[in-house]
Amino acid sequence: MDFDTLQPDDTRIPSLGPSRIPSPLCRPDCHGLYFVTDNDRALVHVDPAYVESVIHAGKQPVSFEVAGPRETIYFDPSKLLCALVTCGGLCPGLNDIIRAIVLELYYHYRVNKIYGIRYGLQGFIPKYGHDLLDLTPQRVTSILDMGGSILGSSRGPQDIDEIVDSIERMNIGLLFMIGGDGTLMAASRIADVIAERGLKISVVGIPKTIDNDIYMVARSFGFDTAVDVATKAIKGAHNEAQGYPNGIGLIKLMGRHSGFIAATAALAQQDVNYVLIPEVDFDLEGPGGLLASLERRLEQRRHAVIVVAEGAGQKFFTGDRVEYDASGNVRLNDIGLFLKDKIFAYFKARDIEINLKYIDPSYMIRSLPANANDSVFCGFLGRDAVHAGMAGKTRFLISHWNNHFVHVPMALAAGKRKKVNPHGKLWRTVLESTGQGALKNEE
Repeated sequence: MDFDTLQPDDTRIPSLGPSRIPSPLCRPDCHGLYFVTDNDRALVHVDPAYVESVIHAGKQPVSFEVAGPRETIYFDPSKLLCALVTCGGLCPGLNDIIRAIVLELYYHYRVNKIYGIRYGLQGFIPKYGHDLLDLTPQRVTSILDMGGSILGSSRGPQDIDEIVDSIERMNIGLLFMIGGDGTLMAASRIADVIAERGLKISVVGIPKTIDNDIYMVARSFGFDTAVDVATKAIKGAHNEAQGYPNGIGLIKLMGRHSGFIAATAALAQQDVNYVLIPEVDFDLEGPGGLLASLERRLEQRRHAVIVVAEGAGQKFFTGDRVEYDASGNVRLNDIGLFLKDKIFAYFKARDIEINLKYIDPSYMIRSLPANANDSVFCGFLGRDAVHAGMAGKTRFLISHWNNHFVHVPMALAAGKRKKVNPHGKLWRTVLESTGQGALKNEE
């Protein structure tokens, strides 16, 4: 990440106006409640040499607002109508986020008009005819053990003006949008139109990506659960591989553009011999390629485990016609099945018998409930989103950065991608753990 170009104004969070209403959290029974102010900051970059150089140059190090309850708020809770929408693919923790937001609004801020928008951005568009869901504590109390989202979801763009028309008709004052990069870009455009119309509506983003690839977000909810379940798939693949002569376990995991799940799961369950991710190129054929390395591995150890992220190796499909999904994302070719066929063909041509088991747990992982760590994390995200929204802040997302929950402007995160650094500690440790080498032919 290029911090050198960031300026202090780049991290400023817009506000709908002055916060003059005492927070309902200022109650006699809330002894010692810790309020934060906009002057409480968390450094974007904590490297001492960087900070010292900035101060030496007579500048202030760039920092984010720390998330948390403010002593005064913008919205009058008794007159506020809030709405939540979940967009894009399913992810563990969506219901945890919904529950945290609803319970914080209802019990602590005394907001009793909270609506769920059904099936993503389609829920705002009249032609789809999706009903609203009245979100009460009774409705959300028991949803933690449910996978998916009680609001449903959808993919694909919708007309922004129609969305804002609907928001205006419903008198929504505070909108929480839970989704990935496409959702954050849509939220940014919605906020633009709201500002153009001079409306006092807050738009709050909660970043959702199981791949952990949202820019300026150190950790996204659902990632911990994904790694947890992926390690079980790796364990099963390893047992299968060990159970047969020349056994090979091949697991395809999520990771369209970033290999965080594949890399982290391989380190959590260190039975993996090859990790293939989008950020690191590899060859298939030739003496330095994957297939020849795999043959040497089987000669030595009689079994092998391969983990591949779904976005890895897309260069092998360059002749295929490019297709797009409803959200405008390129439809990836299936690297898992491709590798399976290539491995079978390679060893058949050499008259070497192998026993390959292919595992793809992706959709099972996406629709599972959050594990304990993710559930706790979602609670922090949801409550901090409410605190900031009630204070009138808008056009931002709740992020976890340098061990702080912070407010990040949507403009800094939307449309960008966080990736595994091929020269960083995570990937270096993967290489040490697997011993796979570069998997490249010398040029």
